Amino acid sequence: MKTFNVPVIYRSPLISAIKNKRKGQDKMKKDFTPTLLDFGAIRILLARHFGFCYGVENAIEIAFRTVDENPGKRIFLLSEMIHNPHVNNDLLDRGVQFLMDTSGRQLIPWESLLPEDIVIIPAFGTTLEIESKLSALGIEPLKYNTTCPFVERVWNKAEQIGNKNYTVIVHGKPKHEETRATFSHSQAATPTVVVKDMEEAILLGEFISGKKDASTFSTVFKGQHSEGFDPAKDLQRVGVVNQTTMLATETQAIADYIRQVMIDTFDLSPEAIPERFADTRDTLCYATNDNQSAVLGMLKEPADLAIVVGGYNSSNTSHLVELCEEKLPTYYISSPDKLRSAEEIEHWDFHHKQELMTTDYLTSKNPVTILLTSGASCPDALVEGVIRKLLSFYGVEQQADEIISQL
Repeated sequence: MKTFNVPVIYRSPLISAIKNKRKGQDKMKKDFTPTLLDFGAIRILLARHFGFCYGVENAIEIAFRTVDENPGKRIFLLSEMIHNPHVNNDLLDRGVQFLMDTSGRQLIPWESLLPEDIVIIPAFGTTLEIESKLSALGIEPLKYNTTCPFVERVWNKAEQIGNKNYTVIVHGKPKHEETRATFSHSQAATPTVVVKDMEEAILLGEFISGKKDASTFSTVFKGQHSEGFDPAKDLQRVGVVNQTTMLATETQAIADYIRQVMIDTFDLSPEAIPERFADTRDTLCYATNDNQSAVLGMLKEPADLAIVVGGYNSSNTSHLVELCEEKLPTYYISSPDKLRSAEEIEHWDFHHKQELMTTDYLTSKNPVTILLTSGASCPDALVEGVIRKLLSFYGVEQQADEIISQL
């Protein structure tokens, strides 16, 4: 796989050494057991896969190269390039400006842009409507495009099945930048509807089966369907694609559920299923799969708590937190600074969108065992920082350097 020129400030000698050793031992990435870092009084189980994915490194390389190659020019990002505050703040510090926030609210008027300005498309991609707006302003919309190739693969699959007269069902968060972009590209080719979870998939299934009155569809899925969507006509043939950062198991469960609804509604034989339901399994992102599988592998080990590092508006990170929360006390932090002391940790409750302070999070057990992972947009340097901060509470921080020399 291609390697990228990512600023050294995001790299970590410790994490790189660990990842390189695991890669050498497991080239096919079949082993999802964590790496044990045993420091005596504290034991850290580090997930097999975590941190920057292909799409994030691609976006970072393009964005920083664009800044370096265009001194003196005004450079804008449509919105946050990735969902990590450290990377976005580094770009802001270098003079890049955001045109919108992550919800799509305008921060800088379109009318203020000039044809010579540079506009970078974030890793989530953007809508066809925004591409047209940029073109109308004399700005080539895709000249500085950091859209993740795996997001574009979802768009291509949506267009492919749309051209075969399937309606596209997008599993995603309706307000997320990636889902908004995927919806825009999909609805250009075929009727499209967004479902955010299994509950909404079940509701959609009731429209497919006729259990729900078609006249209520536009109310139930308000703001989540293409214009003129007719459930009586447009739910005859369907396929499911996803926002690439969703829980892979949930996407698969939704696809399996809709598939079964189609079988039951239309009394399909196994051979006839493709006539009504498109196979779209290849839209699941490899990094999402690997990182989530690594967390599941990590959770098989006995531990006292889990720490997940990443931006608080990161979808893929929040799903790693969800998985950990099912088994252990879990703390979602954005940086090592959130580890206030051995007694206090400041962490994000993404369910209620608030930051909490918890005391006595490091149990009185000796040794204490901590599961540690991070989201796909989190720099490895932050994970090393978390490890070193934890070790400092036990007076063994120097042992991190010893591990590097031993690997």
